[in-house]
This record gives sequence, C-alpha cells and structure tokens, in this order.
Amino acid sequence: MSAFEYGSSATRGQRGYQEDSAALWPGSATFDWPQVLPQPAAGILVAVLADGMGGHAGGAQASQTVCRSFLEHLATSDNSDTHPAPAPERLRAALEAANASITKTVEANPRLDGMGSTLIGTTFGAEGLEWVSVGDSPLYLFRRGEIALLNEDHSLAPALDQLAASGEITAEQARTDPRRHMLRSAITGEELDLIDVSKIPLALEPGDAVILASDGIHTLDTDDVVRIVAAYLGDGPQAVADALVRSIENQKEPHQDNATIIVVYPTG
Repeated sequence: MSAFEYGSSATRGQRGYQEDSAALWPGSATFDWPQVLPQPAAGILVAVLADGMGGHAGGAQASQTVCRSFLEHLATSDNSDTHPAPAPERLRAALEAANASITKTVEANPRLDGMGSTLIGTTFGAEGLEWVSVGDSPLYLFRRGEIALLNEDHSLAPALDQLAASGEITAEQARTDPRRHMLRSAITGEELDLIDVSKIPLALEPGDAVILASDGIHTLDTDDVVRIVAAYLGDGPQAVADALVRSIENQKEPHQDNATIIVVYPTG
C-alpha cells in the first residue's frame, strides 16, 4: 500500500487544446493509456508531468510520449533489477528514454519535427522525494505555511530576474519581457542542455504537500498559491489541486495557458 495520497486537476485555459499530460504509478493518467504497468515496490508512488510544445497535435503527442516512455522505462528497470541503481541514476535513465522516444516519433513522422516537452519525474518512498526535471514546469514543497521551489527553472525568467535584482532592468521589464518563457532546455530528441536531478532524498513530514505543475500556474502569485494550499490543506490533495485550478480560471487571463497540477501528501 502506498504511503502517499494524491489528487490532480487540469484546465485548458484559453487554449483550444490541451498540451499538458500527467500520470501516476500506481494510479491513472490524463490521457488514454492501455499499457498496464507492473506494481511498484510497496510504499512507492511515481508522479510525472509534462508540458508539450508543438501545437495542437505535436504538443499533446510530445507530452504523452514523454510521460509514457518515462514511466515505462522506470517500471521496467525497477522490476527487472535485483540490485537497482540509485534513484538519481534510474530517474536520469528514464529521462533519457523519454528523450529518445521523441527522436523515434519524429523519425517516424517528420511532420512532427520541432515538437518537444518539459518534464518533472518524481518518486516518493520511505526516504522521501526524489526528482528529475527539464524545462520550466515547477516542483514545489509546501511546509508549515511556506512554499519553496525545489527544481531549477530552465526558462529565461531567472536570468531576467537577476538582471532586475542587479538594477540593469526594472522588475516590470523583467516580468513583461516576451522572452521570459523561452526555454533554455527541453526534451526535443536532441542532446539535453540542462537537467536538474535531486542529489539526496528530501524527507517529507506530516502536513507537507508536494505540487507538480505546468507553467500555467504562474498566473497565480506565489502568495496566492500559499494562501490557497493553506486554506484547503486539511481537505486533501484533490481539494488543493481543484482549488488551484479554479483560482487560475477565475483570474480570467485572456492568454491563459494550459495548467495541470498534481498534489501529493505523505500519509505516514
């Protein structure tokens, strides 16, 4: 039995299509997936979230392909190895498999050339949380009324914010710069420029909430996210995920991007 409970929610925003994908093992996926995976080791939960790029068909296919390949590789390696490699190595290998799956997809259908995806892949176990990520999809830890970004942001946003902090541009210029959401690294089938991998497990505590999200969550300020999570924390992870998505939709942002959120609680 898993020592974790989870909830997930999503919105297309103002897009006419959904390019985000998410899946949990054991659990379910946001897309049709007939593959039946073997059960993970007792007490283990794996959550993966991807934000695709490439338009209506390409983006959706990219994010689904990445999620499927990542989980399938992780499930196969976890169940075939008598002495499995450390989690960071297994996560990185699953990421490489996901990247290779994009290469194969484009080779089979050259019209999809240019498609890609971000990825957050996480494992939850007795020692805590471990992750691998590429792109700008954030991984948050909410603990005792505060929230922290756990993974690196591979967009241009950190560089622009640093320029603002040093006084070279204003905070408003950094916030509204059209290059802000350009990615410095993504899963495109090419060599991965930047990868963020946790070095040691992050021990989780009762009352913690771990949040995986696509960048559509950035419509909400960090203070708004903290307030919403704190307000719904006691109602369970599904209530938190639903409340965050509802708040994003209530902003009525005319260019709202897709937003997908997975919330995981430790139960032990």
